[in-house]
Amino acid sequence: MIVPLTLAIISARPPRGLTMLIEPLAIETPVMGFNGGMMATPALMPIEQHLIDPMVARRAVELITARGAQPWVFSGQEWLVLDPKGPYVDHEEYTVQFPPTIVAEFGRRLDTAAKIVGVSADFELLAEIEREGRTLLAGVASVARSQLYYLDVTHPLANKGHALLSLAKHLAVPPEEIATIGDGSNDVAMFAQSGLGVAMGNASDEVKAQDADLEPSRDRLGNPAGSRGAGPARGGLAARGGAGTGGSLCDCLVRRRDAAALVRGPG
Repeated sequence: MIVPLTLAIISARPPRGLTMLIEPLAIETPVMGFNGGMMATPALMPIEQHLIDPMVARRAVELITARGAQPWVFSGQEWLVLDPKGPYVDHEEYTVQFPPTIVAEFGRRLDTAAKIVGVSADFELLAEIEREGRTLLAGVASVARSQLYYLDVTHPLANKGHALLSLAKHLAVPPEEIATIGDGSNDVAMFAQSGLGVAMGNASDEVKAQDADLEPSRDRLGNPAGSRGAGPARGGLAARGGAGTGGSLCDCLVRRRDAAALVRGPG
């Protein structure tokens, strides 16, 4: 039996930074950038967006700066950076394939911020800022690392869990018939809302621990049978990565025969 799959992307990247994936992957579904802060067509025309409250945006930048990390701001089509020589600027430019806009201050652009990123090569420091940010901005922002070195601050509805529900509604596909793949802590909310959550081999132990019950037939892909995790996810696995992972995942999806859509979260 051939199971039709629809591929979609929910990413921490700006929609503009997903253009290199849309054509090669033949993406025809809406793309979700900024962890769901913006839904756009494959041609990058906005469908809906959730911007950070201006006061919340300023509090986030103040926290990141005070703790010694570098703040970035994504506003409109711009990626705003204070220090062009700061950590991971070159890496991000390579990833999103467009250059930053260098500014002396963020100013009024914080009034229209879709995402603020705290950046640091000190991973433990960023983890501490994440914990502080979740307390400081509880209820008014989503705070989660998309990478060990990136801490994303977005609108409360701009998280991958809500993004998946929005995408499911738009595609008329029940969330329990969607399989999700990711490796960051920002992907955990997406796992919790989908029928099958896949934590990739490069994910942290914290992310892999969010897998729900694994059937014995899926053991070869990851965690021991009977492992449990938090959240209402109805199935999960941790793929080891490397040769055979893609085929094994497809085998798993075909065995389930209820996966109508496959959502991947690149960052």
